[in-house]
Amino acid sequence: MKKLSIFAVAFAAMVFAACGGKKSGNTVETNDSIKSFEQAQIEAAIKMHVDSLASEMGKLKQLPVIQASNGTIKLTKEELQVKPDYLINPAAAENAATLAEKYRLLSALQVDKETAKLYEMPIDEYDKAIAKLAADINDPSFKAIEEDAPVSETTEALYNAMNENGRINYFWQIAAASLVEQLYLANQNQDKFLAAFDDETAANSTFRIVLILDALDRLSEYDSDIKPVADALAPLDVLNATTVAELKAQLAEAKDKIIAARQALVK
Repeated sequence: MKKLSIFAVAFAAMVFAACGGKKSGNTVETNDSIKSFEQAQIEAAIKMHVDSLASEMGKLKQLPVIQASNGTIKLTKEELQVKPDYLINPAAAENAATLAEKYRLLSALQVDKETAKLYEMPIDEYDKAIAKLAADINDPSFKAIEEDAPVSETTEALYNAMNENGRINYFWQIAAASLVEQLYLANQNQDKFLAAFDDETAANSTFRIVLILDALDRLSEYDSDIKPVADALAPLDVLNATTVAELKAQLAEAKDKIIAARQALVK
């Protein structure tokens, strides 16, 4: 930033000299030009950085929690008798007011829908709520997602599409809500949900936090709506597991932080 500012000042001085050193009428315009130039450079640097982060996200394994109903996790007959009471009520879709809230809730509900399917629970209400949110959001980027794949599976294809459609900031909100919901669910039944994790997936799950937090922190420099999301996730930086054993212990210790982050993202 220091080098950037020096360059901007030098650029402004050249413009001033070229204009014959006029003092009237051009001062505000010149200052605005400097500001616009600096802002453009800042945003370009942030864009380049979050592009790199999204590419790293695309290389990571999907977490088993979101693939639960595809056979990644299997429940016994006895386990199927006890239905989870910690999933988000699909009726919450009616309360999502802002566009950001709708994106985040859509992502979280899709994670919960997979869990509901795993427990052989009815999913009609989830489908209706998800369809309503998708219609309200009306994001053409969703067409980039493979058929039947949930938005919560944040992929590089989705990122690229949201970037093209000017919705890049919402991509990171989707990613944040999806990850927090998966960590929350994993904590509800560690013996079952984390049994499908290997050490690489465990490390991936916490590395996602690093990537998402980095992106949110940078984007919040010029998007004030993202700052609350970054603040909600910040306490989760205590998760830095490299093995399943470490992840189990860290999730248990961070239980209250995960609950608080979830409440902040999907009220």
